[in-house]
Amino acid sequence: MGRVPTSVMWFRRDLRLADHPALRAAVDAGPDGVVPLFVLDPHLFDAAGTPRQAYLAGSLADLSERVGGMHVTHGDPVDEVVRVARQAEASTVHVSGDRGPYGSARDERVTRRLAEHDIELVRTGSPYAVAPGRVTKDDGSGFKVFSPFYRAWLEHGWRDPAPAVRDVPWFSPGGRTHRLPEVSSDADLPTPGEASARARWRDFLDEDVADYGEERDRPDHDRTSRMSVHLKWGEIHPRTMLADLGRSAGAEAYRRELGFREFYADVLHQRPDSAWDYYDHRFAAMDYDEPGDDLEAWKAGRTGIPIVDAGMRQLLGEGWMHNRVRMIVASFLVKDLHVEWQHGARHFAEHLVDFDLASNQHGWQWVAGCGTDAAPYFRVFNPMTQGKKFDPDGTYVRRWVPELADVPVKHVHEPWEMDDPPADYPAPIVDHAEERREALRRYEALR
Repeated sequence: MGRVPTSVMWFRRDLRLADHPALRAAVDAGPDGVVPLFVLDPHLFDAAGTPRQAYLAGSLADLSERVGGMHVTHGDPVDEVVRVARQAEASTVHVSGDRGPYGSARDERVTRRLAEHDIELVRTGSPYAVAPGRVTKDDGSGFKVFSPFYRAWLEHGWRDPAPAVRDVPWFSPGGRTHRLPEVSSDADLPTPGEASARARWRDFLDEDVADYGEERDRPDHDRTSRMSVHLKWGEIHPRTMLADLGRSAGAEAYRRELGFREFYADVLHQRPDSAWDYYDHRFAAMDYDEPGDDLEAWKAGRTGIPIVDAGMRQLLGEGWMHNRVRMIVASFLVKDLHVEWQHGARHFAEHLVDFDLASNQHGWQWVAGCGTDAAPYFRVFNPMTQGKKFDPDGTYVRRWVPELADVPVKHVHEPWEMDDPPADYPAPIVDHAEERREALRRYEALR
């Protein structure tokens, strides 16, 4: 008698049933039963901020209902995956491939342990349209600049969405399982789950994608897709989204944003050290200030700079921040407060519901001038000018900084210029013009 034809579908950043090649492979390998497994890995779950934990709990609950009960375990995946696979008498465990620094090492350890029991870890697909490492220069090396990567990425292309998998023979292996985590967050989070992701994507295609190129930098209009959290947890695959995009200017602008996500994943695959270290190591020698009260004021949205404070309060209130504002607040921390980018990246990691290691870290390094395709260090965002350009009526600022609700448009981005500024709003903690000169002085000293 041979082994019962069952398999394990180990869900990670792919909490969906549609367009899921790994699930298709699991069904093909286990026609008599597929175990829907999720391992609460303390290395990842305990390090996540409350917004991410709460959203993950909701997404898992949604998927669990759809599969008739997710088999949840808590512990080191090397132990838990092997235990569940043996209990189910499965010959294969199926995953979407992970090329990230931790995920790659984890999967290698799991592969070796499974092999001791004649069980195979099968990697099919990835969270990206093109798996990191696939798009290379002619000499086989990876790209360091986005534009040539994007051209090569488009030329490489990607598969069509995978056919739907119907009538999956979900199977419980019995034995120990854990309840789904119950986590609440003070942030106003989006509705989790695959259906929510699909609905949000349809709304964006119907209402906003045509004007995306013109509107994406306007936090006051709030017409971005808000799909980053759904992509983070794999409730929708980027290949599905790319298949739906047309050829309008707005669609092309959005396609480039998806390309940036793929580029940063590729860069992190090439340089896993750049998750927390400098991509351009020269900048490690720059003169930075020790974080203190200024950093705490930045975190709390109490810097006295309206557009910065609005962004930081949106982060706390929604677990999300408009991308243009992310650049503004990052520049303010690094170049006005002279604090190393890792402190800001760590705060974002704690509060962003859509936190993605590759995109977050390399976005910060781009602003700090030490990353790939980096903005020249001498490009210092003027937060007042940025506010006036992208939030001209102060709508965004007033939404998140109610102390400025009654300030006239003329002064909403510079309330300190009023004869009688609001008493409950702080004065600026720094003079931007002075700190810009100081940032450039430190850069010249580094050179």
